[in-house]
Amino acid sequence: MQTVESLANSYEAKEIVILGDGGSSYREAIYPDYKGNRKELKEKQTEQEAQEFKDFLEEFTRAFDILGEMYHTFRFKGVEADDIAAYLVKYYKQDYNHVWLISSDKDWDLLIDDNVSRFSSVTRKEITKENWSEHYNYDPEMHISIKVLMGDKGDHVPGVEGIGIKRAETLVKSYGSAYDIYDSLPIQSKYKYIQNLNEFEEGIPLNYELMDLLTYCDDAIGKENIQILTEEFNNG
Repeated sequence: MQTVESLANSYEAKEIVILGDGGSSYREAIYPDYKGNRKELKEKQTEQEAQEFKDFLEEFTRAFDILGEMYHTFRFKGVEADDIAAYLVKYYKQDYNHVWLISSDKDWDLLIDDNVSRFSSVTRKEITKENWSEHYNYDPEMHISIKVLMGDKGDHVPGVEGIGIKRAETLVKSYGSAYDIYDSLPIQSKYKYIQNLNEFEEGIPLNYELMDLLTYCDDAIGKENIQILTEEFNNG
């Protein structure tokens, strides 16, 4: 709570919103292996590790409930915090001079815009539209396409085998978005990673659905939860 208050003071926040994760029914429905690696790790936990994790979740819930007495808090079963953040940015960013996202999750960099920035509580660094080039070697508009090609090991989302950040950058700079690359397939080449790209064809639109937060946040949250979110946020 002190951390929240300290950050709010630092950024002169006029409104504070706390978001919590509830899984992702949307992503699991279109890709059952989503975050499957985490489930495997959970199954391998020792009794002590499982108890410690349970204790952590209980303490997190207690803190979340206390924060809810003072600030907007949103957490829905089957909805990730990423999608709630994307929804609020998508529909409400114009109502504020600047929106600061406080998260160590780099996926939230997809939301960065002229008046939307992120502060990582882990690295203690700010990522903004102005200093984007200090963190990435490509334009912000290319970020989603590069993520689509590379996938996300942390979320168990597959990418094209043999394509890392450098090759992904080169492809996007050469062809345009990942959708433009998709429209250009198959690409004739002797290189194995291009052949892998050709075979990955149907993975491109799937990865957009899994990773493009701004485009698919409405679907990921669901109509009923959106109604609750907007009513509470607007009335607050």
